[in-house]
Amino acid sequence: MNLGRVIRTEWEHTGHVLRIVTTSRVVKCFALQSYTTFSPIRCWAHAVLVCEVPLLPVYGHTTLRARFDDAMCRNALPNSLLLHGPRGVGKQRLALWLGQRIVCSGDEPRPCGNCQHCRYALAGTHPDIHWYFPRPRLKDSDPSLAKVEDDFREAIGERVKSGAYGPPPPEEGIAIAVVRAMVQSAAMSPALAARKVYIVGDADRMVLQEDAELSAGAFLKLLEEPPIRATLILTSSEPGSLLPTIRSRLVSVRVPSLGDSESAAVLAEPAMQAAIKSAGGPANQAEQLRLANGAPGSLLGNAEWSDALKRARAILEAATSRDMRQVMRTALEQGSRGARGAFSTSLDALTALLHERIRAAVDRQNDRSAARTARALDAVEVAKDRASRLINPQLVASQLIRELEELIA
Repeated sequence: MNLGRVIRTEWEHTGHVLRIVTTSRVVKCFALQSYTTFSPIRCWAHAVLVCEVPLLPVYGHTTLRARFDDAMCRNALPNSLLLHGPRGVGKQRLALWLGQRIVCSGDEPRPCGNCQHCRYALAGTHPDIHWYFPRPRLKDSDPSLAKVEDDFREAIGERVKSGAYGPPPPEEGIAIAVVRAMVQSAAMSPALAARKVYIVGDADRMVLQEDAELSAGAFLKLLEEPPIRATLILTSSEPGSLLPTIRSRLVSVRVPSLGDSESAAVLAEPAMQAAIKSAGGPANQAEQLRLANGAPGSLLGNAEWSDALKRARAILEAATSRDMRQVMRTALEQGSRGARGAFSTSLDALTALLHERIRAAVDRQNDRSAARTARALDAVEVAKDRASRLINPQLVASQLIRELEELIA
C-alpha cells in the first residue's frame, strides 16, 4: 500500500483499524475492505487517509447544484452522467461536490461538510468516491486493481496537496487497465457509504480501442446498467471526442462558464495564484479575470491556452481577409492531428477575443460595431454546440469563418 513518504512507520492491528504513525503527525487508516487475509507482514485494504489540506471550495454553478440536490431528494438522479462545458470552469470539482452530496449522511442541507463522509470526500480520500483522470501509462502492461488504485491514490494526493492543477499533458490518457479496474471495483459493495461514485475527468481521453473489446464492452454495459448502488459521472471539455456508444448511454449536462464574481473568488484562492504563477500566467488579478473569461482553470494550462489564442486569432484574420485560400487553410488546420481535442478550446479563446472587441467598441462609443460583434459571439456559441455533436471541426470552422466575414469585416 502506497501511502506517500513516511519517515518512520509503525503498524498496529486492532480489529479493523490500522494506525500509521509518522514523525510529523498521526494519520488514521481504516481497513474497510480487505482483498486478502490479514497478515502482520502484508495487507491490502481500501484506505481512508485523513488529510489536513482539503479540496478547494466550490464556487458558482448554484443552479446546477440545486438541480442535482432536488434530483437527490426525489431519488431521481441519473446513474450515469456527462458533465461537459468549456475547459477550466470546474467540471471535475462540481463532480466531486456531487459525489460528496451522494455519500453525505449529515443534516440538511447536504453536503453538510461535517460528517465523516464529507470530511473524507473533501480530503480526496473517501473509499467510495473513485476519481480517475489521464495518467502516464503504468510500466506493467496488465496492472492489477491494487496497482491502479495505488497509482491514483498517489495522484489524487498530489492534486489535493497542490489545491489547483492544470490540464494533463497530451501524452497522458485513461488506459484500458484503468477501465478494467473501474469495472472490477464497481462490482464490489461500497466500503463505507450507501453508494459508490465513479468520477472520470477528461473522459474524452479514455482509450477503449486497444484490442480490448471485452473491456470496452464491459465499460459500456457498466454505463448502460450500472450497479444499483453506483453512480458514474464523466466530465469532458470535448464531448464530441467521446465514442457515440458512450455518449448515448449518458445523461448530458452542460456546465456553463462562471460569472465575474465567482471567477474572482476562485482566482483569489492562494492555491490558484500559486498555480497561475507556476504556469507563467499574468500576475495581475484583473488581467487574470479578463483572460479567464469565466473559466479560471484555463489559466493553468498556459501553453494550451496560448496555442488556442493563436488559432482563434487565425480564425479572425481569415474572416477579415476575404481570401478564400486563407479561409480554407485556416479551416483545415482545425482538423489537423495536432489540433485534435483542442478545437473547443480555440472556440473558447475566440469568445474571449470577441469580448475584448466588444469592450473596445463600447469604449469608442461605437454601438454598431459592438452589436455586430455580439452577434458574432452568438455564431461562436452555435459553433460550440455543433462541435460538441461530433460534427467535423473543419466544416464547423469553415461555416463559422463565413459567418464572421459578414459580422466583423
